Amino acid sequence: MNKTTIDDVPPPTGAPAARGRASAGAPAPDFLRAVVAEDMLAGKYGGRVVTRFPPEPNGYLHYGHAKSIVLNFELAAENGGTCHLRFDDTNPLKEDVEYEDAIADSVRWLGYDWGVHRYHASDYYDDLYRFAEWFIERGLAYVDSQSAEAMRATRGTLTEAGVESPYRHRTPAENLDLFRRMRAGEFPDGTHVLRLRIDMASPNVNLRDPAIYRIRHATHHRTGDKWCIYPLYDYTHSISDALERITHSICTLEFQDHRPLYDWVIGHLADGGLLERPLPHQYEFARLNLTYVVLSKRKLIQLVEGGHVDGWDDPRMPTLVGARRRGFTPEGFRLFAERIGVSKSDSWIDMSVLEDAMRDELNASAPRRIAVLDPVKLVVDNYPEGRSEACEAPNHPQRPELGRRELRFERELWIDREDFAEHPPKGYFRLSPGAEVRLRYAYVVRCTGVEKDADGNVTAVHCTYDPTTRSGTPGAEARKVKGNIHWLPVSDAVGAEVRLYDRLFGVPFPGARLPWGQRGSGASPEVPAPAKATLVAGDDDAEADATERDFLDDLNPASKRVIRAFVEPALAAAAPEARFQFERHGYFVADLADHAPGRPVYNRAVTLKDSWGRAG
Repeated sequence: MNKTTIDDVPPPTGAPAARGRASAGAPAPDFLRAVVAEDMLAGKYGGRVVTRFPPEPNGYLHYGHAKSIVLNFELAAENGGTCHLRFDDTNPLKEDVEYEDAIADSVRWLGYDWGVHRYHASDYYDDLYRFAEWFIERGLAYVDSQSAEAMRATRGTLTEAGVESPYRHRTPAENLDLFRRMRAGEFPDGTHVLRLRIDMASPNVNLRDPAIYRIRHATHHRTGDKWCIYPLYDYTHSISDALERITHSICTLEFQDHRPLYDWVIGHLADGGLLERPLPHQYEFARLNLTYVVLSKRKLIQLVEGGHVDGWDDPRMPTLVGARRRGFTPEGFRLFAERIGVSKSDSWIDMSVLEDAMRDELNASAPRRIAVLDPVKLVVDNYPEGRSEACEAPNHPQRPELGRRELRFERELWIDREDFAEHPPKGYFRLSPGAEVRLRYAYVVRCTGVEKDADGNVTAVHCTYDPTTRSGTPGAEARKVKGNIHWLPVSDAVGAEVRLYDRLFGVPFPGARLPWGQRGSGASPEVPAPAKATLVAGDDDAEADATERDFLDDLNPASKRVIRAFVEPALAAAAPEARFQFERHGYFVADLADHAPGRPVYNRAVTLKDSWGRAG
């Protein structure tokens, strides 16, 4: 079936502002798009498509959330619908407006806008409480006074039924009185919970009288001290979806077993005339499981609080604020989401897929510039002192509309130290004694000698140039040389701090039982099952710990290297977050926090080619 992309229609509320896609064509078909198409054809929701992204405001979004954001907003936009941003703010102990603002900024940075559809679960506290009383009055909910340990012990197992609470048969009047006293603040935390009365023998443990309200004496960042009881996620989420008239409630696979409870709650309320039909339907897709990173909030907190990284926006962190500072792009994330698609089966995605998406997008969009990362002086002995000339270089070789720029060629230049070898290995085609190379955009030069310090370190390389070989002039290409190196004039080059970032972890599965560094032993590393963590609900502390080792042992000691380099003057004047390809080195971004006029700071986003895929 043909699809209309968001670029083909004016963006509706909740759709991205006008932009170009990172790849041409419509999104690849998947089961969710097929479901929406079928519902649209059948007129199930009157032609409406309303999705939502409901994070908990208790931390920063990460790569996994990007997949969900792109999916929900794009699915709505492709069908002329809306996507809501809703904060699941039901735990006042962990949530803060700081996280809300950071989440909203990250969603906007990815290119999406929810318009007027920004909501909070706390918007519905009055309705949620009223509905809870309705369940109590009909004998469908009761106040349980057991301890949390006792409730866990009587919940049963996958093969054994649960045991009914001794408080399960309190009368509606008793339960209503206790629940109202809970709200009034008469009881300390943990004294009572409100549970739905469903079926303690259900094979689905989520239907074994789930708790829907708990006592928590804490100040909420939006409602203050109005409430001392707070609803739990499954109850809140389903009702919030229904109140917002969501059509397709998209969650990750670990919520599949929660769907019967989702349907039970809103189905009963609709039967009672409290919610409008047609009700939303929940669909589950595979979360993002990415190698070389950890997405567990618990582990990310360990990285930050343990000082293993420089904060939540450290460019090595798999957070969206870190990705932005690293130089990753919104278009790259959308291209990544398009490439990995949507599936019902959990699987691992190699980090190279994300890096390749960023590399491909940056290759198309990033202007070219020259940086000399490990400088050594090159002296052109036969070039006149005090003279200079302009050599032209394209700003982007595939985009002539971006124009050209000037590089000043002169007697003394900076080149990268790796572009000279006094004793070159076989196959080395750069500068060495007697060898010729082309200085990119300029002349062919021949190496004539070197200068060294007292320790034998090369301090300068000497050469002569051939004035008949200037790039772009007639006959210049007649001189055939294999090497082509870049350079900067000593007089114009600007000193810069360059941060060479790499993967934070040195192995695909941090903390896996067999370190990947032991591959040479003949043993096979144990590939952990994809972790079970909540990405959409916001409670991603539940990542399955299929490990026996400390994941911190797998940190990559070479994940950050800070060097002093020389760059073109234009790079010193660039605005923070401007992205460039440093020719022959990779893609870099002017640091969002530290880059300033007169103090250029650049972070490496990705290298020009994937070196990890060839490692080992």
